[in-house]
Amino acid sequence: MDWENLGVEIKMTAILGTMVAMIAGLVSIQTPIPQNDKNTQNSSFLPCPKLQPSKYAYEKFSIVYAPFWILMFGSVVVFELYEDFTATTYNVFTLCLALPYILQPFLLPSAFDQSPDASRPLMERYSFKANVWLATYSFIGNYWYTHYFYSVLKASYTCPATRFNNVPLCMYFATHFYFSFYHVFSNAVLRKIVTTYKGGALRMTLYVSVIFVLSYFTAFMETLTISSFPYYTFEDRNMAYTVGSAFYGIYFLVSFPAFFAFDDDIDSKETSATKRRIVTVWDSFVSSCGYGMMILTLLDFVRLNLGVPLIVGEMP
Repeated sequence: MDWENLGVEIKMTAILGTMVAMIAGLVSIQTPIPQNDKNTQNSSFLPCPKLQPSKYAYEKFSIVYAPFWILMFGSVVVFELYEDFTATTYNVFTLCLALPYILQPFLLPSAFDQSPDASRPLMERYSFKANVWLATYSFIGNYWYTHYFYSVLKASYTCPATRFNNVPLCMYFATHFYFSFYHVFSNAVLRKIVTTYKGGALRMTLYVSVIFVLSYFTAFMETLTISSFPYYTFEDRNMAYTVGSAFYGIYFLVSFPAFFAFDDDIDSKETSATKRRIVTVWDSFVSSCGYGMMILTLLDFVRLNLGVPLIVGEMP
């Protein structure tokens, strides 16, 4: 069987099927953690509302809001409402969808769930720091990483756009609500692993494997779900689904585990600096920049290996 001549549907079925089978096999050999220990979190996708109420409220808010923006964004694509959009329309629409995430730390710090953020100064709120982390990452991704898509995958945006470094401004806004949802979803999956199975080499193997699979799956699903939008194109869309998903997945190989561990001591009762790490807004910004540089370096390693020149700032 010639892999190169197979249809993209068969290729993706084989790739994703192999990944699912691998994860299922790893899950089957794990040792469960005994539950109902009051000092540890029981098996769960969400943070424990008693042990991590700030993260719990933030993630719950993100999950509750996600169906709304997905419905609104999806309706624009499915019903081709974008055909009447101008550059300003794109900017306003995507900014409005991002605003609930951005404004929640300012206007609704309790997140409808009695989050301790409500009693904290703005700069100490978990939701504010999480937004800073994700906004910084989103900016880096658009400002720098998009040019790797232009150069390596021959991608292009042809919609009416106000451009910043040759990237539509609306993408900076859209990435924020996309990434906010992606990282809460990845947090849920990774948390389920660490709260369900005993630590050790087997769980670490499962944990790392899930990050790889989740990164590839997330990248593929985004590419697939916007495939009917005619103003984001690839020279070879089949390659964008298979190879491009792996290339895009590099982002999440780094950011998914990084965000899962982000500000993990926010609700700790420890007072000792050696047992509780306090994360400031500056720490959040610098952390995101550091992980962003790791991703940029990995993307450039791939580009160098392919021998593709990188062009930044010019129309592809």
